[in-house]
Amino acid sequence: MPQRAATIVGGGIGGLATAVALHRRGWRVEVRERAPRFTEVGAGISLWPNALRALDALGLAETVLSLGAVEHGGGVRDRRGRWLSRTDNAELERRFGHPLTVLHRADLLRALADALPADSLRSGSEVTSVREEKARPDEDHGCLVVEHGQQGQGRGESLPDLVVGADGLRSAVRRALWPDAPEPRYAGYTAWRMVTDPLPEPPAEGAATWGRGERFGYTALPGGRMYCFATATLPAGTAFDTTEHAELLRRFGSWPAPIPRLLAAVPEDAVLRHDLYALPPLPSFVRGRAALLGDAAHAMTPNLGQGACQALEDAVTLAHCLDGAADVAAALRSYDRQRRPRTRMVTRRSARLGTLGQLAWPPAVFARDLAARLTPARATVRSMAPVLGWTAPGGRVTSAQSGGR
Repeated sequence: MPQRAATIVGGGIGGLATAVALHRRGWRVEVRERAPRFTEVGAGISLWPNALRALDALGLAETVLSLGAVEHGGGVRDRRGRWLSRTDNAELERRFGHPLTVLHRADLLRALADALPADSLRSGSEVTSVREEKARPDEDHGCLVVEHGQQGQGRGESLPDLVVGADGLRSAVRRALWPDAPEPRYAGYTAWRMVTDPLPEPPAEGAATWGRGERFGYTALPGGRMYCFATATLPAGTAFDTTEHAELLRRFGSWPAPIPRLLAAVPEDAVLRHDLYALPPLPSFVRGRAALLGDAAHAMTPNLGQGACQALEDAVTLAHCLDGAADVAAALRSYDRQRRPRTRMVTRRSARLGTLGQLAWPPAVFARDLAARLTPARATVRSMAPVLGWTAPGGRVTSAQSGGR
């Protein structure tokens, strides 16, 4: 079979993982990323056991584990700092085979990019149009045409066998090929993300503290740094008269230890804030020989820490469906059947958890906290099985073309 070509739009975690998975199956891949570099700034990422199984299928789990910090303990606290629930991470690892691991997003992207040929990575390349051209009206699927502009090199076109839209919440591929798709919906709250400077005595375990319409969480990164995140129920587009760092201090500076100490260790210019959106369910993730994955297909709130994890699952499943398939469109339909129901389930769970976490009415907050306090830790771990128990289709794939650069 002649070597097939794939154009992957978007150089984030899902796009790069897809490129690795296809490259190791003998595809010729190009990853087009409009940003000038393949990198992420300012935030950590939690990789749950299902994500690590996906990375293991790519042959990258050991590399990624060496870059991260294992979360040994954690849970949820109330506004006074009292534990509502504890996460038994030893039981989590025993049951699902991998520990919860936290690392900087930039480190994960670097590991994925390093597993690809350098000439497959096209940064500063914005895709301006994706269309399907049919030679005859009765054709099921025509030729995919990807128009792109490379910085300093003018305009060009690609004619790939496959287009993967991995270009995020505001996906250009989705807009072009799914013009009737619903728009993302505001979840009702905004989020801050930040990484502290190294701490001489970082907290021994992570935690999420739930207040009334506000939350603050933290977890360890390598090198004594902590990844912190916070949420607050606000109208979309809310602006503050102060800096984001000052707003965090105003809202969370009197919360239970170690939150004030963590905020003091965050550089003032290192706070990121984004309003949170979720994508309503799509009727399909595929159209002809084009597929969506990650946030482009199923953007979800971050309450379960599963956005990137699901994108990694998508990448591995998509490549498996395409492995040796004579009909790309048929293989993509199989990918859609496997991924759409699962990601819808995860999206719903994340939304429900976010609704609970953002409760502000005192009686509802009291009932939520009481229910959390009465739920056994083992029951909490057991309830995570539908999300964390995913297994990668097929086995580990070694490189068909020497495995990297």
